Amino acid sequence: MELRKDDYGMELTAILHRPMSEYAFPLDSRHMVFRLRSKREDLKEVTFWYADRADMSSELPFTPKEMPLARRDMLYDWFEITLETDWERIAYYFELNDGKEKIRFAGEVFEKENAHIERSEYFQYPYNHRADIPQVPEWIRSAVVYNIFPDSFADSTRHISGEAHTAEYRGLRCESLNGGTIRGITENLDYLQELGFNCIYLNPVFTAGAYHKYDLLDYKHIDPCFGSDDEFREMVRQAHEHGIRVILDGVFNHVSQYHFSFQDVLKNGKGSDYYDWFYSLPDPVRVPKDDEMPGYTCFSYVANMPKTDTSCPALRDYFCDVGTYWIREFDTDGWRLDVANEVNDDFLRCFRKSVRSAKPDAIIIGEVWENAEHYMHGDMLDGAMNYDFRRFCTQFFAERILTAEEFDLRLSSLMMRYSARMLPAQLNLLDGHDVCRFLTLCGGDLDKMEAALVFQMTFPGMPGVFYGDEKGMTGLSEAEYRQPMKWNDKSPLEGIYRTLIGIRKENPALTRGRYETVQAKDGLYEYRR
Repeated sequence: MELRKDDYGMELTAILHRPMSEYAFPLDSRHMVFRLRSKREDLKEVTFWYADRADMSSELPFTPKEMPLARRDMLYDWFEITLETDWERIAYYFELNDGKEKIRFAGEVFEKENAHIERSEYFQYPYNHRADIPQVPEWIRSAVVYNIFPDSFADSTRHISGEAHTAEYRGLRCESLNGGTIRGITENLDYLQELGFNCIYLNPVFTAGAYHKYDLLDYKHIDPCFGSDDEFREMVRQAHEHGIRVILDGVFNHVSQYHFSFQDVLKNGKGSDYYDWFYSLPDPVRVPKDDEMPGYTCFSYVANMPKTDTSCPALRDYFCDVGTYWIREFDTDGWRLDVANEVNDDFLRCFRKSVRSAKPDAIIIGEVWENAEHYMHGDMLDGAMNYDFRRFCTQFFAERILTAEEFDLRLSSLMMRYSARMLPAQLNLLDGHDVCRFLTLCGGDLDKMEAALVFQMTFPGMPGVFYGDEKGMTGLSEAEYRQPMKWNDKSPLEGIYRTLIGIRKENPALTRGRYETVQAKDGLYEYRR
């Protein structure tokens, strides 16, 4: 007998399970994780019943296992079990107990325990196929990432001029605001190594117009304001000698209006070989005046950044070639994809395959500000920039508007939104080139900053540090938080970063261990790995 919502006291509408998702996924060929969500404090007990779905018995012989409560947020509880088995095919269901009654949840249907159903009507994990087990690079578990905004970091050893200059590229103007260079990064690799960083993520370094380099002109050359291709090659070589990997920023959602392809469209309209490279172009295509809205799709309505159509096969191949070029020719170690949630899924799949063919342990991180679960199945992205991590840390450590319990409840959403295999590749940042400095949010309070850093360096995922945070740099506006690196400033934060990174590297539990909340009350948040 199938049950209706009102037949039982437990809140059936809150109960959720999806096979082959973040609610049912393999860790490896012998271990699988199953999760069930229910209304907060509604269920007293959940039992997981499983069987070999290929068993030839007339009735499947199910085995029960208790599902412990794993996490809790404001609305829901999550129960979770890690199943060790040699079976590749699993039929399963859940027995739900609210302390008064028990029901069976099988195949998205709620039923009385004694109701007869066919073996095909249970939840199914059809086959734990090894080719479908998400694979993220092993090195990311111990990665501590330093994010460099190239124009603002350095032009030589422990120095940056802070002076603007321009350079010419094929008749086009390239700008620098603060004078940072590739050579400046190279000459300060020892500084990063001494602090303990073993990976750098560079905001765009390719030829572009503005100082930020998100308006791309040429994807296969270093911007002349930053230096040469050979200088970049040497920087990567020396970074690897220092035990530091290099991740590049890939801007594929849009190009500059001065990119050769868009210029050809402006000249030839629909007759251009590149007309299909762009998203929703009118005919004819015209660059608007300053006070006009663009008549074509752009990044954030910025006329100088026309949006590309990454579903176009020719453009997809062009960008995939860019993705492998910098790995093949310069030995880089992966990509951070700008505006990853605005390019189409198939492009992300193709880009990932291309990059992994060039370097099997290259990482691909997406700029996704919201829940990125859609992309976290091992075929599009390895990880995303974890802005929700930043938001919750801001509210708890800096602004003190969350209680310890509320902070823990919000962390549950971070822990449960992805499969356990994808969690280590999330880039946990406190600030970056698009948001104000975390120390500013702390009101300059170093104790608040230090508490947040302790948490950042011990939470699952890759800690991401924006250049100069260790120097105590502050800033609310773009001009402030992208200001030149303050090489001459001294801050206790340098020693704090050095110590915490060292602790993280020396303790495998901090990179591989389970995360468990011990208590969260009276302003105290206690957890263990």
